[in-house]
Amino acid sequence: MARKIVVAEELAPAGMDALATAFEVFNAAGMPRPELLAVLVDASALIVRSETDVDAELMAAAPMLEVVGRAGVGVDNIDLEAATDAGVMVVNAPQANIISAAEHAFALLLGQARNLGAAHSSMEAGRWDRKLLKGVELYGKTLGVVGFGRIGRLVAERAAAFGMTVLAYDPYVGPDAATRLGAEVVMLDELYARADFITVHLPKTAETTNMIAAGSIAKMKDGVRIVNASRGGIVHEGDLIAALESGKVASAGLDVFDVEPLASDSPLRSTRNLILTPHLGASTVEAQDKAGVQVAEAVASALMGGLVASAVNVSFGPPAPPEVIAYLPAAEHLGKLFASLARGLPSQINLKIAGELAKLATQPLVLAFLKGALGDVTTENVSYVNVERIADERGVEVITEGSGDAREFKSLISASGVLGSRSPMVSGTVTRKGPTLVGIDAMEIELPFGENLLIIRHIDKPGLIGAVGSLLGDFGINIDSMVVGASTTGEPSLMGLVLARPLTTEQETVILGVPGVDKVRFITF
Repeated sequence: MARKIVVAEELAPAGMDALATAFEVFNAAGMPRPELLAVLVDASALIVRSETDVDAELMAAAPMLEVVGRAGVGVDNIDLEAATDAGVMVVNAPQANIISAAEHAFALLLGQARNLGAAHSSMEAGRWDRKLLKGVELYGKTLGVVGFGRIGRLVAERAAAFGMTVLAYDPYVGPDAATRLGAEVVMLDELYARADFITVHLPKTAETTNMIAAGSIAKMKDGVRIVNASRGGIVHEGDLIAALESGKVASAGLDVFDVEPLASDSPLRSTRNLILTPHLGASTVEAQDKAGVQVAEAVASALMGGLVASAVNVSFGPPAPPEVIAYLPAAEHLGKLFASLARGLPSQINLKIAGELAKLATQPLVLAFLKGALGDVTTENVSYVNVERIADERGVEVITEGSGDAREFKSLISASGVLGSRSPMVSGTVTRKGPTLVGIDAMEIELPFGENLLIIRHIDKPGLIGAVGSLLGDFGINIDSMVVGASTTGEPSLMGLVLARPLTTEQETVILGVPGVDKVRFITF
């Protein structure tokens, strides 16, 4: 049966269509919260926008939940700690609305510069206030961009086209990135002192809350103009009103607010020289379509076990390159096989990454390996989100080593460790047939990972392979792939088989009873 995705708020039709091809989609847009919680009881995924509170109560009501998708950038309405504790991946659509948000911020800049809000109101009132509404040009002015991420950079590009000088402040961005866009990286106080216009493009955090308030406004030029189209609470609303009334701030444009919707009696509504818009930054046809499609793709990828680049509560560092993504299934399969052969997990596992992969970021591969390994030894829902926590709680440490020697393969992943009397070693790679097992202990083999893998340790004995094949035939199980490896160390030889369907425990026992068979391990991936 197809897994169930609950869509709690309106999603673009293109996003709904993308999900409906492979999943059961339940449209819960507009549903009261008690009813929403009830339909989540068997849901694998939830998609929201900004109005649904995804908190611990919701997580408790959705025991099968694997992923929450936010059709947009911000995740302020999602309790990331509760999601992480529950092993639920949170994904968003970080690229969907960046152009729309940048254009809206720039619209607020232009609106202030030319007094568009006041001009429209005066015309509606039947007046002709041409002399009272003299504006300023953007050309030749200095724009301070606070937060030089994707949206901030798009605003900077547009400002440069208008002939503005651009200053950028962002402690996480080096000067080279700004220089390429014709911007100058400065400290925050210098930006305040030099900028004629200031636009904010930051997430709301403990550090950025009330970042622009009385103290910071005092450091700005007299007559500065401010835009906040990022997150409410970064600009202190009361202090901004006071600065507008005193004339310290000539004008401002706000698209976001401390509390949304903005109260009908909010003093912001009656403050002069202030343009207000009801959180329209992402409200374009194009942004909504892109957000719907991007979050649908991210949710689908997460449900299929992928490591999603837009996951906001997975600590795998920078986005994994495609070369690493391609090896994640192989790493996860190796983890499960390793834990099965070890019959548990040692406190220390050595993970060797060789060849081309050794030159790239390997943390995603470590997470994938642990996800496969821990999923085989715990009843918890193990995901990329909580795998590190579970490994820490179980005292499992992965020591990684890079190497240029990948045998005859482009890249190779090998795992080894010691648990009691068992010291398994497994190796895998990706071939034209997909994730492939290429080594168990001292034996080099080449067997594509299949859904049902049977590993048999046996003594070389005429007729033994035929006897195993005959038994599988009696069970009505076809063999999809098979490889035999002879030991060079005196250990029993190895037979690896990919079966068309699973073995039962009783059937494993029957195979173990074949004369010459030493060990039998069956693993379902």
